[in-house]
Amino acid sequence: MRLLYAREDGSIYDDPKWGATGRLGFQPVKAAEVERWIPLPEGSQLFYLPGRRPWGIDPKGQLRLYESGYAVAAFVAPAHTQLALASYVREPEAPTLPLHAYTAVAWHKGRFYVAATRVDPSPRQDIWTYDFDKMERGKETLLRRFPDNRLVAHLMENCVDRYCCPAARNLALGRWECPLPTSPACNAACIGCISLQEPHESPIPSTQQRLTFRPTAEEIAELAIHHLRTAPDPIVSFGQGCEGEPLLVWKTIAEAVQLIRKATARGIINVNTNGAWPDAIAALSEAGVDSFRISLNSAQPDWYHRYYRPRNYTFDMVVESIQQAVRLGKWVSINYFTLPGFTDQPAEIQALHHLLRQTRLHMIQWRNFNIDPDWYAQRMNIPPDSLQKPYGILRLMRTLRQTFPYLTYGYFNPPKWLILRRKPLAPQPA
Repeated sequence: MRLLYAREDGSIYDDPKWGATGRLGFQPVKAAEVERWIPLPEGSQLFYLPGRRPWGIDPKGQLRLYESGYAVAAFVAPAHTQLALASYVREPEAPTLPLHAYTAVAWHKGRFYVAATRVDPSPRQDIWTYDFDKMERGKETLLRRFPDNRLVAHLMENCVDRYCCPAARNLALGRWECPLPTSPACNAACIGCISLQEPHESPIPSTQQRLTFRPTAEEIAELAIHHLRTAPDPIVSFGQGCEGEPLLVWKTIAEAVQLIRKATARGIINVNTNGAWPDAIAALSEAGVDSFRISLNSAQPDWYHRYYRPRNYTFDMVVESIQQAVRLGKWVSINYFTLPGFTDQPAEIQALHHLLRQTRLHMIQWRNFNIDPDWYAQRMNIPPDSLQKPYGILRLMRTLRQTFPYLTYGYFNPPKWLILRRKPLAPQPA
């Protein structure tokens, strides 16, 4: 594995005399110590990291800083989980990195390789499946079909064209998962929020603007019914990157869900949420929601609170929401922000085991954490000497499966056929 480096103009080169490295937590490691390298998946992007000198393995086999260029990272395509971060030393005046995931990348046998593994076989967001001419026609068809629907206009004009949102693009193509953003407000102040960064405390902008209006139940249902009736393996999902927290408008969502289910029983109605309010989860379950995906940066309450900075709710309430949904027979996933060297710390693994035993949830979506790892560590007040040797993300996946064999792994919210096939009887607590 050869080291990659970048010039200030963004051009990327390999150095045939230097070996590549990865990073686990704060520590650089040799490429051979990374659990797995795979060819760079189609649809991934390469980043030049300004103000950051890469760690490499010099011609004598020693770990050393590479002074002749800047670090390079990969933003791996959806359905893949990173196993090591890009490895570098940050210079004092280096800018904070935007809200992307920064995966270790190297040059090997004439192509790029990344430290990652595919965790979901679904082609739902594979770039090669997108027919952009068909997408444009589908977008115009939806705008003509629903000329007065503000939600449709938002998804087609902002999310498809401006943000290149894969879910909105799939909606335009009439397939799979349809996003239903509904809430312009939130009850958390996440450090890495992609739709709202406060200028007084953040050196980076949000990657997309938050929804500015609150769709009516009728607007939501109109789009959702159309999608559920016509799309293959259809899912409609509340709680998107371009909004706040959907539980803040749970009454509107419940009304929309009832309208949807009066019109069609097809497909899955899903809510992506922080799971703040167990009573709202129960009400949405009763209204007809089929599945919930609850986001976590950590299974440890302290780290959770430091990152989410919740308003009027606690980590214990999130756990209660998961338990509530499972008791009511709903499919429950956690959207688990994965950061190699942090996620696989012994204390985090112990806390995750406890959470799984406590809740009996069904699925872990191993999502890459879109954040500058140094900024995250600084904002979370994680001292470099506080971390133990990481367990390994792949190894963690394997051992969890041994302890909880009913668990499903993936990256996307599952369609109805997968839920029906994989949903287990809830195991008894250990």
